[in-house]
Amino acid sequence: MDQLSAMRAFARVVEAGSFTRAADSLDMPNATMSKLVQELEAHLGVKLLQRTTRKVTVTPEGQDYYAKATRILNDLADIDASFNATRGTPRGNLRVDVGGLTARDVLIPLLPDFMSRYPDIRIELGVADRAVDLVGDNVDCVIRGGPLANSSLVARHIGDAMMVTCAAPAYLKQFGVPAYPRELENGHRLIAYVSPQNGRAMPFRFQKAGEQIDIKIAHRIGINESNAHFAAGIAGLGIIQTFASSARPAIEAGLLVEVLGGWQPPPYPFHVVYPQNRYVTHRLRVFIEWLLAVFPDKVRGTSPERRARIRSRS
Repeated sequence: MDQLSAMRAFARVVEAGSFTRAADSLDMPNATMSKLVQELEAHLGVKLLQRTTRKVTVTPEGQDYYAKATRILNDLADIDASFNATRGTPRGNLRVDVGGLTARDVLIPLLPDFMSRYPDIRIELGVADRAVDLVGDNVDCVIRGGPLANSSLVARHIGDAMMVTCAAPAYLKQFGVPAYPRELENGHRLIAYVSPQNGRAMPFRFQKAGEQIDIKIAHRIGINESNAHFAAGIAGLGIIQTFASSARPAIEAGLLVEVLGGWQPPPYPFHVVYPQNRYVTHRLRVFIEWLLAVFPDKVRGTSPERRARIRSRS
């Protein structure tokens, strides 16, 4: 029995919650995965997993073995990484998950720089606004915006996005240009971004000189994917609040018009999040350091000229 391979296989089954997902994440046949775990159980003389047709449950002995095995696996990864770091060549696959609009307008335009710096790292990018199971799906890290839920995950703040309120010219021609946030409650049509995590519509938020206003009226349409939400604004379905980095090209092209510019939505925080109990590989470490250096300016999306206009209106 290859005990190290068996330990890795067992740990991935525990993390993924199923043999199939674990086998997929390690690019291993399901039968091989099952055989490795069976051989490990025979070697130890204990049952580590309870298997049924519907789910896999970790036994008390399995939980104890998993905790000790992951420490050994992390120590081995630490040793390997120390040699890679000495040679200055981080390498291997890096699985990153990010929301749609952030991927399109922030991360992907920045990635050529990262790929040129670290040619031996291969990026596997998952793009969706939905929540991802970092441990179960074997994802190295996720880039997410908005408030963070309490969890056992590690979160590093990587920047704050400037937000804008805008609508298509055709919409404003039909419904008028609001001059004050409360006017949105009188006949205007709002396009809400609906959280894929909890199904709740995000309120329209405004602040100016210490005053904050939240608009929570019923929206005309709610969308739970950021690219589609942005497209609905351009289509003239209503008023949206979206990232300045995404809106500026459309505003400059005349597809959108910024409204209520003196009333700015609060900054929208972004974090890179990764599992607490997983060893931070050299490739993940350099990726996080790179994000901390390049992400803030790109996601902020506010030109000096626009900042000057905002100050003059305030």
